[in-house]
Amino acid sequence: MNDKAIKKWVLLPLLTLIAFTANANNGYNFDEYVVYYSTFTADNLPAEMTKNYGITRSKNRAVLNISVQKKAVPGKMAVPVNAKIKVKLKNLVGQQKELRLRQIKEGDAIYYISEFRVSHKELITFTIEALPDGTDKPLEFSFKQQFYTN
Repeated sequence: MNDKAIKKWVLLPLLTLIAFTANANNGYNFDEYVVYYSTFTADNLPAEMTKNYGITRSKNRAVLNISVQKKAVPGKMAVPVNAKIKVKLKNLVGQQKELRLRQIKEGDAIYYISEFRVSHKELITFTIEALPDGTDKPLEFSFKQQFYTN
């Protein structure tokens, strides 16, 4: 394994940890799936991590992280699955934007990230559609997040 591969292997759990522990209870339960999400400003990430994952490190940039997991039987862990994810953002003045997410796969982990611009105290409504592979009905939910950049 080369140095770059080792760095990615070490940084992936850190990115996932930062993203999901910041908002550990952020998940929506569906019949067979759970969709976890988190948002945070990119200045909270280590510089080396942002470089390795192509993220712009700035207090005016935010990151959305989504993971879709198939529920397991009791006593077993949920299993990350591939999904088609659509995300729409809307701010309080009605401006809308659709995010392009990119899939990150490392080992058994599968998650989707996107970054976007934010302003101080900006409140954004996120509308998410996740379509796990092999299904025909999207998992839909929305949430709001306010960003503080000062």
